[in-house]
Amino acid sequence: MNRRVVITGLGVCAPNGVGLNDFTNALTQGRSGIRFQSELERLKFGCQIAANPLVKDNILNNYFTPLQLRGLNASGIVYGVISGMDAWADAGLEPNTSTEPSWDYGILFGTGILGVDKFREAILMIDGQNVRRLGSTSVLQTMASGISAYLGGNLGCGNQVSTNSAACTTGTEGVLMGHERISSGKAEVMLVGSCSDSGPYVWGGFDAMRILPRGYNDNPTEASRPMSASASGFVVGSGAGALVLESLESAEKRGAKIYAEVLGGEINSGGQLGEGSMTAPNSIAVQRCIRNAVQNAGIEATDIDVINGHLTATAKDSLEVANWSAALNRKGVDFPYINSFKGMIGHCLAAAGSIECVASVLQFKEGVVFGNVNCEDAHPEITAIISETRIPRTTISYRPKVIAKASFGFGDVNACVIFKQYID
Repeated sequence: MNRRVVITGLGVCAPNGVGLNDFTNALTQGRSGIRFQSELERLKFGCQIAANPLVKDNILNNYFTPLQLRGLNASGIVYGVISGMDAWADAGLEPNTSTEPSWDYGILFGTGILGVDKFREAILMIDGQNVRRLGSTSVLQTMASGISAYLGGNLGCGNQVSTNSAACTTGTEGVLMGHERISSGKAEVMLVGSCSDSGPYVWGGFDAMRILPRGYNDNPTEASRPMSASASGFVVGSGAGALVLESLESAEKRGAKIYAEVLGGEINSGGQLGEGSMTAPNSIAVQRCIRNAVQNAGIEATDIDVINGHLTATAKDSLEVANWSAALNRKGVDFPYINSFKGMIGHCLAAAGSIECVASVLQFKEGVVFGNVNCEDAHPEITAIISETRIPRTTISYRPKVIAKASFGFGDVNACVIFKQYID
């Protein structure tokens, strides 16, 4: 069985916009969600900027019961539930309140690190011999599958309800896993997405690695500079993105709006061999991932007219563009438009792939290619391969037909998904 899979719902909780409207406007205008963080200054971080969603406390009652909110101290769960339930509503679906689960509806919502602040709270209480004060939800908030468990209970899903984790590749990998489950006939609807916690206990390790920009504490919106010659490291971020994937038959039967079609893609690993390592990609695997994604999607490399890359604003950006060019055998003005959203939202870690998948798909709806913020000085190694005209600096009017979105994560893991304009 090889059923067609479409996207019928989107939700997002991003550093530059909570909710689809705010997020779309921010992307269109090139508005950044990267801000100075006074807590990082107090803790003497070298890089004192980060990108995290601004969630107003008064909206939480729309997503959580009073009981769930009691003792809730896991930002990733907050972001994930907001984006997931928004995507569900955007698809025209209702939470299941009957006595029997929705057997054809499932959830695959990933994360990297979850409930770090709750862990810290638990450690302090236990070390202070106050274990009884931990509360009954500390396990739920700190287990990796806590996010899918919260969403599964809120929505009453009876199909697979699970959590994947593959570092920065998590969100894009989840889209492909959900696609495969529906395509094979094992589910009709899958809510897929990923989330990442905020805060110094998540971001501190990256600051210690000295891979974050330290010269932009006074002008944070200019710090994340993908594909730029002046790029000096990625900016850490957090948040969540969610997509409702659905069989075409189910979507048509419901009369649901359709954002795009998911043609398929590829997931692989470079095995940390050759030039690959725990933190660096193996180019052979990256190129193979892209080529196989094209083949698995049943398209030609020439069909791709927009690429949303991983492109983190590090020295590896030039290598990534070179890998795209080699894998697709396209360069110069023949290269697709390419963009990175990390200039506006930073690198949202495990949430990066899902937030960027949502943004990629919005380009079909809006008839645009969103611009590359802070790329005034494109890296010469990149412009030696592709024409500068393929790197739009601001949002341009354009009707994409096929978008390739890829994520490449720590551990030398890769995922590439192919989205296609849906025509009834």
